Amino acid sequence: MPKIFENFFAELEQMSLLEATTWAILENLIIFIVCLIVGHILVRRYGDYPITETPDPISRLEILFATSCVTLNIVVTVVGIITWQNGIIHVDFGMNPLRIIFDTILLIFAMDFAMYFFHRMAHHPRLYPLIHHTHHRFENPRPLTLFVLNPFETLGFGTLWLLVITVYPANWLAIIIYLTLNIVFGLVGHIGVEPMPDAWVNSPFIRYISTSTFHAEHHFDDEHNFGFYTLIWDRLFGTISPDYLDDFSSARQGIPHHQGVETSS
Repeated sequence: MPKIFENFFAELEQMSLLEATTWAILENLIIFIVCLIVGHILVRRYGDYPITETPDPISRLEILFATSCVTLNIVVTVVGIITWQNGIIHVDFGMNPLRIIFDTILLIFAMDFAMYFFHRMAHHPRLYPLIHHTHHRFENPRPLTLFVLNPFETLGFGTLWLLVITVYPANWLAIIIYLTLNIVFGLVGHIGVEPMPDAWVNSPFIRYISTSTFHAEHHFDDEHNFGFYTLIWDRLFGTISPDYLDDFSSARQGIPHHQGVETSS
């Protein structure tokens, strides 16, 4: 492990609750700000490829839920640090390339699978009003929408993540790579424009990786597209939108959803 990371983890392991909380606040605020800035850049850069109509002006409710989400993400981060400090969560600090690659792939697929089913459960008629309706109040996504979640949903995703790394002692670098990809996929899914090229959905392997269109469709068709990083589980369990390819094509032609092909819902 590079010395800079070795020193960082050594300090993190010895942090008090106050120090860990301060670090978690800074980390999550930076992530939040960077997502908004990068998301705004992507929206401007790929504005000619809209997936949905332009969202309404930001409301106080969005700001409230985004603030709640960031706050609870801080709590999840602190809990993760404390459980690691107390030996409940174990991390591999080696630099074996094969282990890093294996763990990264494992974390991506394990979390994609877990979140797919959590997402489907959140759409159960009895759970939907309590957990997921908040996110669906905003049909036309923008970068801020990534953080507009019901507190129960935020804690649900955070708990899934902590359970996975508690069960499996993943490599430290694989954890960092996964968390980075998690932010990237989340942001791309909520920019409301399609940055991926036309060839994306025609590639034998790449076409199974989620796109902005894939998640945006779920905002206006809540019976399909429950996956996060891949289309694998939606294809396997028959929940992928039948209009996915048409909507992707429409976005790449500059036709937003409500002016283009409507979904079956």
